[in-house]
Amino acid sequence: MQQAKTASPGRNVVVVGTQWGDEGKGKVVDWLTDHAQGVVRFQGGHNAGHTLVIKGVKTALQLIPSGIMREGVACYIGNGVVVDPTHLLGEIERLEQIGVEVRSRLFLSESCPLIMPFHVAVDRAREALRETSGAGKIGTTGKGIGPAYEDKVARRALRVQDLKHPERFARKLRDLLDLHNDALGGRLKAEALAFEPIFEHAMQVAGQLLPMLADVGYRLHTAHQAGANLLFEGAQGTLLDIDHGTYPYVTSSNCVAGNAAAGAGVGPDLLHYVLGITKAYTTRVGSGPFPTELPMDEPGTVGHHLSTVGQERGTVTGRPRRCGWLDAALLKRSMIINGVSGLCITKLDVLDGLREIQVCVGYELDGRRIDILPLDADEIAACRPVYESFPGWEGSTAGLTRWDDLPTNARRYLERVQAWIGAPIAMVSTGPDREHTIVLRHPFQAG
Repeated sequence: MQQAKTASPGRNVVVVGTQWGDEGKGKVVDWLTDHAQGVVRFQGGHNAGHTLVIKGVKTALQLIPSGIMREGVACYIGNGVVVDPTHLLGEIERLEQIGVEVRSRLFLSESCPLIMPFHVAVDRAREALRETSGAGKIGTTGKGIGPAYEDKVARRALRVQDLKHPERFARKLRDLLDLHNDALGGRLKAEALAFEPIFEHAMQVAGQLLPMLADVGYRLHTAHQAGANLLFEGAQGTLLDIDHGTYPYVTSSNCVAGNAAAGAGVGPDLLHYVLGITKAYTTRVGSGPFPTELPMDEPGTVGHHLSTVGQERGTVTGRPRRCGWLDAALLKRSMIINGVSGLCITKLDVLDGLREIQVCVGYELDGRRIDILPLDADEIAACRPVYESFPGWEGSTAGLTRWDDLPTNARRYLERVQAWIGAPIAMVSTGPDREHTIVLRHPFQAG
C-alpha cells in the first residue's frame, strides 16, 4: 500500500536586534517575508517601532508584525507580547485606511496580558517621581509596558482571554484597579482611575478583538508541519533585554532569540536560523551607559553626521537617538547571547563620505583591557573604548544590491567587523527601501 505524501516542515528564522534597538529590523523582516508565510511577534508591546519604506512610502508599525505589508502573509502576536487593545485597533484602522487588509490575517494569542489605562498612569507617574526625586529617569516610553509585565509575573494580569468572560473580567479588573489606585493615590501622588469607564471601554473593544483570538502556538506548529516558513520578529535589542541588557536601563521583556520559543508557544527546535541585525554604527534612545557615544550638537562632527544623515529619531517617541561608533565588543556579547547564525549590517550608506571610521574593539576598565561588554551597567559606564581606525570611502553605497559594487574600503570595513565578532555577514542594507539590500547568504536558504 502506497503511503500518502506529506509536506516537508518549513524553515524558520528569528530576527533580533544586537544593539539597543532601532537597528532596522522592520525593513529586514519585510524583505524576508517574501520567503515566509507567517511572521510572529514574540515580546514587547507598542513601545517598539518598525519603520518600513516600500516604493518610497513610509509606514510605521508598533505592535502588528511587519509581515502585514505583504499580501497573503499570516501575522501572529504571541503570548509574550503585552497588548494595549485600543492601540492595536487604532493601528489596524490606520493600515486599513491605506488599503492593507489586516483582520483576516492577524492572529492574537489569547494568553497575551492586556495593558490597561492604570498601567499607563503608573508608568508615567513613576518616571515623573524619579525625575523630581533626583533618582534619574529610566527612559521608559510611558506606555504602560513595565507595569503590565509586572502584573503578569505577579500572576494577577488581565489577559486577552478574559475579554471572553465579562463577569470574570469585571472581577479581576476591580481587584487590579484597587491595587494600582492605592499606588497612584499614595506614593505616586497621581489621580486614581474609575472602574466604569475602563470596564465599558474594554467591553466595546472586545467585540472587535475576539474574532482575531487564536491558539497561536498550535497554529504555528500546524503551519510549520504543513511546510510554511515562519519568521520570528524581535522588538527592541539585545542590550535592552531585562536579563542581559544594561540593567536597569532596559525594557521589561526578553529581547533575545531564545525567547522566540517561549514568547510564541513553540519549541526551540523550530528556531533554525538566527539573523542578528546591527547598524554600521551604534545608537541608543533613552538613558543608560553608551561607551562609544559621540557629541551630536555641533555641525561638522561625526556624531552630528550620524544623527542627521541617519535621521536618527525614535519611531515611537520621536526622541533623538544618541549616536556613536560601532562597538564590536558589545556585538561580541550579543553574538553569544543570541547564538547568531548570520549578521545583517544596516545603514551602511550613512557612513558614506566620512574620512575616517572607527570601531571599538575593546575597553580599558580599571587599568585592564577587556574585549567584551561587561555585565554591570556601572562598569560599562566606566569603560573607555579602545578603537581601531579605518579609512573611509569615496562614492555612494546607497541603494547598491551587489557586494562587488561596494567601494573597496567599505568591503574591507565589513570584512574586518565580521572577523571581530565571529559571525558571517549574510546581508547588507544600503538604504531604507526593501530593494536596497545586498544578499550574501539568504537566511531561508542557508544550510
